[in-house]
Amino acid sequence: MKPVEQAPGLRGLPVKKLLLILGCSATVYAAVMLAWGTDGTTSLAVLLSWTGVQAACLCLVSYVLRGLRWRLWMAHYGRSFGLVEGLRLYCAGYAFTPTPGNVGEAVRGLMLARQPLGAAQSLAIFGAERLADLLCMLLLCLPAVAWAMQHVHVLNLLRVSPDLFWRLALAAGGFAVLALGLAIRYGGPLVRRVAWLQAAWHCLALRPWLWLWLTLTAWAAQGLAFWLLCRALDVQVPLVTAIGFYAVAMVAGALSALPAGLGSMEVVLAALLVAQNASGAEALTITLLTRLLTLWLAVLIGMACLVYSVAFKKDISFS
Repeated sequence: MKPVEQAPGLRGLPVKKLLLILGCSATVYAAVMLAWGTDGTTSLAVLLSWTGVQAACLCLVSYVLRGLRWRLWMAHYGRSFGLVEGLRLYCAGYAFTPTPGNVGEAVRGLMLARQPLGAAQSLAIFGAERLADLLCMLLLCLPAVAWAMQHVHVLNLLRVSPDLFWRLALAAGGFAVLALGLAIRYGGPLVRRVAWLQAAWHCLALRPWLWLWLTLTAWAAQGLAFWLLCRALDVQVPLVTAIGFYAVAMVAGALSALPAGLGSMEVVLAALLVAQNASGAEALTITLLTRLLTLWLAVLIGMACLVYSVAFKKDISFS
């Protein structure tokens, strides 16, 4: 257990700029939706249907699982929270998600009114979250890789059957997980020269199989929500392929370093749906519905948790 350190609140942190970026991102996103002329009636019907409720619940499960991961790493630095309190404080950070590279989420530990994290500790947890997300997203991309290879007839050219490919892919995934375990166990000396990376590595070394399961399940749940939306609009995509599509789009959004991957994620996901024989209107509607549930629902919950925490519980402070 690490000793408790005090931090000087959020002084010097550009909170107003983060909120301005959030507002601009939401405005631009809404403008794009209006300009592209999506079928609002269809979208609303899907959101209010039983399928839409199921998809929203899966996204909520994803937030909860990632919140449990955050609580695990916060406890590593001596900040232990009850389940509801910890999830509320974690979700409050989603208010800052639409920032370049999601870096606004790094303020979660800094904005605590009591025993805030130091900047290095907060960045360590943020770095661990991003590294864990990237690893699991890459694993979830494997079905999309298989789809792409079949789509361009690479498997036929290599004379590899789909069954053999999946066996090789599962073996590669298992090897990657094993390599992760060995790297976490013995790779510490390799990152000692980089203080921030070493601190993130300490978080990843804490119960790695637990955070790996939490992260994989969380992102797979959002991929499942995406699949449900595809099915609701009669776009036929196999479940594992849909999860792979969603993972590829999320990785593309992360690599773009745009606020929450806005624009790049949508373009990639819509393009993959069109390649799967969806019409342009269907692809756009599914993509926007997916983002409403996987991104903007989180931002809305984050804003509500942030206001409640600042105004009523007073356990978040910007002073």
